[in-house]
Amino acid sequence: MSTEKEYISDLVTHLLQQQDPDAMESALRALLTPTEFTEVTKRLQIFRMLEQGVPQRQIAETLGVGIATVTRGSRALQGK
Repeated sequence: MSTEKEYISDLVTHLLQQQDPDAMESALRALLTPTEFTEVTKRLQIFRMLEQGVPQRQIAETLGVGIATVTRGSRALQGK
């Protein structure tokens, strides 16, 4: 029986096998629903904006996400 760790490893391996940005986008779009894909792209932008020092409320407004989502991103970055 596979474990969650094995599933994660399989996912990472699958994504790393993609040869170029278009293939990676196709792989992600195949794995995620349109809403999940959009949310993942926004979460990456949250990280980028936090790293640039953009205030959390401004990030939430710019990206159309809740302040709790931005705060979660901030905590994730602090945990690196």
